[in-house]
Parts: sequence; C-alpha cells; structure tokens
Amino acid sequence: MDLRTAGAALLDWYDLNAREMPWRVGPAARRAGVRPDPYRVWLSEVMLQQTTVAAVRAKYLRFIALWPDVAALAAAPDAQVMAEWAGLGYYARARNLLKCARAVAGGRGGRFPESREELLGLPGIGPYTAAAIAAIAFERPETVVDGNVERVVARLFAVETPLPQAKAELTELAARLTPEARPGDHAQAMMDLGATVCTPTAPACGICPLTGPCRARRAGAAGDLPRRAPKAPKPVRFGYAYVARRADGALLLERRPPKGLLGGMLGWPGSAWDGDPAEAPPVAAEWAAVAGEVRHTFTHFHLRLSLRCATVPLDARPERGSFVSRADFSPAALPTVMRKVWDLAASAWP
Repeated sequence: MDLRTAGAALLDWYDLNAREMPWRVGPAARRAGVRPDPYRVWLSEVMLQQTTVAAVRAKYLRFIALWPDVAALAAAPDAQVMAEWAGLGYYARARNLLKCARAVAGGRGGRFPESREELLGLPGIGPYTAAAIAAIAFERPETVVDGNVERVVARLFAVETPLPQAKAELTELAARLTPEARPGDHAQAMMDLGATVCTPTAPACGICPLTGPCRARRAGAAGDLPRRAPKAPKPVRFGYAYVARRADGALLLERRPPKGLLGGMLGWPGSAWDGDPAEAPPVAAEWAAVAGEVRHTFTHFHLRLSLRCATVPLDARPERGSFVSRADFSPAALPTVMRKVWDLAASAWP
C-alpha cells in the first residue's frame, strides 16, 4: 500500500468535504492563515468523548458563550459548570475540565502546552486528547485514534483481530498514515471519513477516497470489520429515589459527593444502588410509591429506580439535602437519570 498516495488522496477529499463544526478551523480557513484556538480544541475534545457531535454542538456553543477562554472557565463556580454539563454524561470529565482549566490558567499563564508529553501532565487529559490537541491545535505529527479512526484503519489494512484487543495494532497502523505536513487536517479527515463514509454499517465504498488501497473492500469484508469480542452482559442494580415537595412548592435536592458516579451533580436523594437496596427516605413523610420505574444505563451497569413522592410541611427538616424553590429549580441542570426521575414524579403528581 502506498501510504503517501493514500494520505494525499484523503487530504484532497477532506479539502472538499470537511464537516463544518463550531470548534473547527476548516481547510480553507487554515490556508488563509487562521489557526485553531487550543482552548476550543481542548474543550470540544473533552466534550466529544463518549458523546455524539449532535449532542455536543449546542452545549459547546453555550460553554463558549459563558466562558470564552480558559481563564473565564477557570474562574467559574463549580456548581454552574456542573449544571451546564448536565446531559453530556461521564461527569468526571466536567470535574477534570475545571481542574485542567485552573492548572492552565494558574500555573501556565493561560497557555496550553504544545507537546503531547506536556499535555499528558494536565488533569483529565489522556493519550487520545493529548494527541488530538497537539495535532489539531499545534500541527504536531501525533496519531489521533478514536472509534471512527479505528474503523477506517481496520478496514484499510483488513485487521481481523477483534476490538478491544486490536487497539494497539490499529494505533500502530494509524501512525504509519500520519503525515508530517498537515497532521491536524489529517486527523480530522480520518474522523470525518469514518463518520460520513466508512460508517459502521453499509459503508459507502464507492465514494471513499481510500477505496483503491482498502484491503477489506477488495476482500468484500468492509462491512464486517472491525470485529468485536463479545461483551459480557451488564449487571442490573436497583435503588429508590425520593422526590419531596414542600407546601410552598420547593423541592428537596441534594448534591452528590465530589467523587464517584455523578460526582458533584445535583439530584434527588436516594438509596444505595445495588442488588437489594434498603429504603432510605431523606425526611420523615408519608411517602407514596409511584407506579412504574426509572430505567437508565451507565457504562458498566443498568439501573432501575423505584420512585417515592411526598408533600411535606413548611417546617420539614430533611436529614439530607436542602429545599430549592420552584423558581430556582431547573430540570435542565440535572443529569439525565435525575431528569427521568423528575419526569416520572411530575406525571404522577396532580
């Protein structure tokens, strides 16, 4: 396979077909001398982890409007950032986002380091994010491998080893394709190709710029790669959620501990989440069971929550959490599973 020819064909395709994204400096703008803002590259890459472009776009624009640079984000209150992050999931990313912003604003004068090695020293930045920032923001010839790139490379080289075992092999093969010139555009071209042409099902091989050297296409196996090892079934955990409404309409909420699942996020008081949870009401009340259950899936388990609702007097003294007025309550500030709890509670209450 002539890797130089394949790389040139990919960049030619990208020059004509690059997706427009609010965080991206497109190929035409780059040729005109516009350079990406490392802050925006970093923010978008953190947001895009385990999340779709469609889910991120509006959130990204709102973050940029609220905090246009790393110094502004570093100075933001934790609770506000966590509330704005709600809905993107993987909330440890939001906590690390603040830690990283404060490290850059405080210890580095607001400037992100340019090398992959130095970027890896910042909170919350792993190998993928470090490579992406170095390549896209600073034109370092780093190899950027996400799920889209893994798929393109697995098909291009007809890698039969299943994922996740094939990750190291795919990264090594992707490195062979990474050019010294335009590495940032190359990285984004690989991502775009996987997202729009070399898709998981029914890849559009007829319009792919790499159709000639693609070994999987020649073997008629493009749609079968990459192979994946069977996943173990996710366990199911159970729990109780409690929605208390005070006589004046205020709602009882609590902020979860900083570390752990949904760390630092606002939510409804509840029990432990395990195989056989004990009820744990946060305030003395006549709790009514609500028909149905809340179902949510996390990375490592499925969750099923039974809902209890109660109306409590103005002088109620909860053991956990505090009351928030209805004027100050916003379901949008809750993580997805807690919004599901609220939706069920609101449908049950007159």
